[in-house]
Amino acid sequence: MWPLGHVAVAYLCYTLATRARFDAPPAHVPALILVLGSQFPDLVDKPLAWYLRVIPTGRTLAHSLFLLVPLSIAAYALASHYDRREYGIAFAIGAFSHVVVDALPVIWRPEADANHLLWPAIPVEEYEQGPPTVLGLLRDSATDPYFLLEFVLAAIAFTLWRQHGYPGLAALRAALERVRPTPG
Repeated sequence: MWPLGHVAVAYLCYTLATRARFDAPPAHVPALILVLGSQFPDLVDKPLAWYLRVIPTGRTLAHSLFLLVPLSIAAYALASHYDRREYGIAFAIGAFSHVVVDALPVIWRPEADANHLLWPAIPVEEYEQGPPTVLGLLRDSATDPYFLLEFVLAAIAFTLWRQHGYPGLAALRAALERVRPTPG
């Protein structure tokens, strides 16, 4: 799945969680942390596999439950220490939704596997070549219904995000204002 799809699925999952627990849409800062969590596995694994070649594929270390479970517990504990438990929950939902969605093709593709969930206990097939190009990835994905589903999920997530008042956007703007030099 592409970054847009991961964010969409994470936002949909988190929206369900916040509605069930608080009967409210996602709050601003947790929404930003959710986005980070939804990208975290790829932000760690892709560079380590494609450019540094220290792990066998772009779905190993940060896609493994052996890392994500203790990391999510640590994130929740740290957030709890600062009375911000929701931050830890948002990160965990983002990260776990990412790896689960990456594993879903095992349902309909006989050649697919979900070995990344238990790496290194279960080996993964190493890359035969270096990093793929964006155009190559697009070409390989363009006819895949799973890839096309990402746009449907993104449209639904964007619609909800808009209805919720764009949570995260105000916090992002405020952070940018703090780091941007003021004229004069």
